Parts: sequence; C-alpha cells; structure tokens
Amino acid sequence: MAVSSFRSGRLPLFHHPQLPNKAASAACTTRSIGGFKKPNWRFSSNPNCGRAVFLFAQYSQPSQAQTQQDRFSSRLQSSLENLPKLLEDIVQTSISTGPRGALRLAQGIQAFVGVGGEWLADVSRSTNEPTGIPSQLQLGLLSPLYLRKLFERMGATYIKLGQFIASAPTLFPPEYVEEFQKCFDRAPAVPFEDIQAILREELGRPIDSIYEYIDPTPIASASIAQVHGARLKGSQDDVVIKVLKPGIKDILVADLNFIYIAARILEFLNPDFSRASLVGIVKDIRESMLEEVDFNKEATNIESFRRYLEVMGLTRQATAPRVYYYCSTRRVLTMERLHGVPLTDLDSISSLVSSPENSLITALNVWFGSLLACETFHADVHAGNLWLLRDGRIGFLDFGIVGRISPKTWAAMEVFLASIATEEYESMASALIEMGATNQNIDSKAFARDLEKIFSSIQELDTEVVVATARGTNTNATAVSANIIVDERQMNALFLDVVRVSESYGLRFPREFALLMKQLLYFDRYTRLLAPDMNMLQDQRITIVSNRRRSNYRDNLR
Repeated sequence: MAVSSFRSGRLPLFHHPQLPNKAASAACTTRSIGGFKKPNWRFSSNPNCGRAVFLFAQYSQPSQAQTQQDRFSSRLQSSLENLPKLLEDIVQTSISTGPRGALRLAQGIQAFVGVGGEWLADVSRSTNEPTGIPSQLQLGLLSPLYLRKLFERMGATYIKLGQFIASAPTLFPPEYVEEFQKCFDRAPAVPFEDIQAILREELGRPIDSIYEYIDPTPIASASIAQVHGARLKGSQDDVVIKVLKPGIKDILVADLNFIYIAARILEFLNPDFSRASLVGIVKDIRESMLEEVDFNKEATNIESFRRYLEVMGLTRQATAPRVYYYCSTRRVLTMERLHGVPLTDLDSISSLVSSPENSLITALNVWFGSLLACETFHADVHAGNLWLLRDGRIGFLDFGIVGRISPKTWAAMEVFLASIATEEYESMASALIEMGATNQNIDSKAFARDLEKIFSSIQELDTEVVVATARGTNTNATAVSANIIVDERQMNALFLDVVRVSESYGLRFPREFALLMKQLLYFDRYTRLLAPDMNMLQDQRITIVSNRRRSNYRDNLR
C-alpha cells in the first residue's frame, strides 16, 4: 500500500474648555462628579466694578486618592442596594437544588483532588528543567489545560460547558477556546438494565410491546445520552433509541444553579463582570443545556427541518431521521436509522455517487435554505452529523445543538459572506460593524485593512488530504482511498483572529455569528476535499437567499 498526502490549501478626542483664570476667580466649594469636580456656583460683587454682579466658578481636577474614594463609595452604595436581591437568589436557588447539591459538591472535591494531583506531579517534574516551570503550570488549575481536564472529570454539565466555551470565541479568551476544542464528550456506558428501566418508566408499557429487538451494546455513549440500535414491532423498521442517562437532569440543575450563584457573587463583588454580562452568559448556557436534555425539543427541531424539506420539494435530495412519537418522550427519542458515510470519506462517497461535488452542492443549498426557512438551523454539521446516505441523499443527523438567527444578523451576514467571496474588505468591515454591538466610532478603513490580512491567509491553511492506494491480490485493479484531516484548532484559529481583531475595535458579536461561522468552516473543509476547484460563496449553483425571500420561505411553511 502506498500512502501520500498533499496540502491545499479611533476614539473621539475630548477637548476641555479653557479653565477660568484663578486670579479672577472667587473661592467656591466643589462636589465631585465623574473625573472632575462640579463647582458650587455663587454670586459675588466686585467692588472695583460698581454694582455689577459676577458669577464665579473654579474647576479643579480631583486627586487620585479622592477619585478612588468616590468610586469606592459609589460601589459600596450600589452593593448594599443589591445585597437583598443577591441573598434572595442564593436562598431560592439553594432550595431548588436540594440535597443533590451536597452530592455534587463531594464529586467536585474528588475531581479537584484528582486533577490537582496531576498538576502537582507535572510541577514536580518541571522543577528540574533548566527553563523552569512553564507559564501554564504557574496558573494552576485555572490554566486552560487543567481546567479542561477538571471539566471532563466533573461530567455532563461541565463537558457541555466546555463545548459551549469552544463554540463561543466571542465570549471567552482565545487560549481557553482553543483548549476546550479537545473537550471530549464520551462517558462509560450505562448498564443495559438501567436503560431498560428508563424505557419502561417513560413509555408506560412493556418494552417488547413496542420493540421487536434492542441491541444491548450501545452505538454511542456520551455524557448526557446513550444510543442503541433497535427494530420496531409490527413495522419492523430499523430505528435508533436515544436515552437520557439516569440522574442527568438533577446533575445539570445542581451544577447550573451553583454556576449561577457563583456568577451572581462575582458580579456583586466586582461590577466589571456585570458590564461583561456574566450572569447573562450563564443564563444562555443554562437555556442551551436544558434544551439539549429535552428530547421533545430535539424532536421539534427535526420535524421543523423535515417539514422544510417537504414544502420546498427537497425530500429526494436530503432527509433527517423520522421521529416515532408514540415511543418518544422527554427522555427517550426513537428515530429512523439512517445508513451512510460521513462527507469526509471520499472513497465511500465515490462508490455511492458519480459526482461528489454535486452532493456537496446539495448539502450546501439545503443547509443555507434551512437558515432562512426554519426557526432554528443545524449548528453542528461536523462529519459525524452530515452523511451521504446509501440512496444518494444527504442525511442531517443530531439536532441537539441548533442556532437561531435574527433578521438583523442575517442581513449583515449576507453582506459578510458576499464580501468574502468578492474580497471586498470594506463591505466586510461594514457588515461586521453592523452585526457587532459597540458604542465606539470605528475607523472602518483601518478595520478593513486588518481583515484583509487575516483572510488573505485562508488559502494558506493547512488542509491535508491523505490518499492511499492498494493493488488487489487477484486483479490488476488499484483501489484509491482519500480522506481529509480536519484540523479543528486551525479552523478555530482563523475565526479567533477575526474575533480578536474585531474586539480590538470594540465589537462584540452575537453567539449565532460564531455558530454560523463554525459551520461555514466545516463546509469549507468539505469543499477542499470534494470540490477543490469550487468557490463555495461565488458558485452560481449555490443559493444564499435574502431576508425578503427568507420571510416568503417561512410563510410557505406555516
């Protein structure tokens, strides 16, 4: 066998008015406001000017000590006003958490001790190194590496939190975003007897009255759910059963309540966290996680996507698993089993269809259309969730992670995508400014120049396609197999560069922008493998629809 690889691959200036001449000024007392002292005005008669009355005021810049004292007094007053609400939140959240909080605390201590032991061992080894202790070790368990390890030991909630961090570079420091790309969502399988108990409890009837057969060996086991193959009784349809693991909801509630209280206390102690919307971010995380453990919501997302395919006449081009509602609940999701291969398996794809490029174009058009027609869009189109099926259709799997895009964001995103294709960086800068929240006046031309530097490096990205050839033992035929090495860290680094430059201009983007960009980077990788000569954003065969047609799409679905 021969194996080879190739690469394709300014703030306004504030001017203070001239201050009055001190010699001509009358004495006055002052009150501090902001960075300057506000004068107490008074009328004064000047004996040298008859009965004329003059108004005098003297400005003086406060001392640093006075400014700090005033700021401290203001913060103290604000904290005292907010203290009753904080205490109320702590009490109510503690009551809703109940005794499970104590159990999670014990598990947290165990995880902390375990990762702490790893850190101490690494520090011990580094003390003998001539270069000294690396900076990452100096941060202790707050370093990205050890925090990620701690999250993985803490289980479901913190693994999902790690994935949230990895998917939200607009909210978290880049070194943490990069490290949490490695946060693996895998967990030991729950015993099949426990899965059967959940099925009996949720479905309210004997398992064998619904399923002809359930494979006791799981197809997959993650932190939140476990998936088993099965066959329905009567119809004999092949299905997969996604089962929420026992106790996960309680663990999520306890953990998220703790994280919420920690965020509230941090905001109380340091108002700077309030300006960064820390509690708002935690609420977003909570909503996202609780949606993911409610399989009724995932079923709704799937049904919305399937309805979109049907109304738009796309059922021969793409599909999503059919949901069997009579044997699905909040904790159990029974779905049609699809058979296919990931979009990164070029060899298998070539055996199924004559034109892998056309299959990719279909996937792109279907996904772009769903952005416009559905209330939510599939926000996790990695190779495990986007397949080419045996019948040639594109299969969209796992709708647990979805995004929602506002008309304003989509309008800006539309301009942004067009400007990437045409390399019009001033338009790109304008679109990002429109999308980001800022109170600053931005030098759009300078911003455009910085963006050009970033996007000019896209063609230099290290996409590696590995090609393997093998000659058959009984024939002279040669089999060729190709696959793509998708470097998640490299993909994320590109987007982080855009975010980093944008934030230097005071921009903060909505989370849906990060989700959209990540999906586009996935599709960029598929393009490099399946259609290396195609420009994804300029090809006339790919349709990106405007907001006006977006409304028409949604009207058709109602």
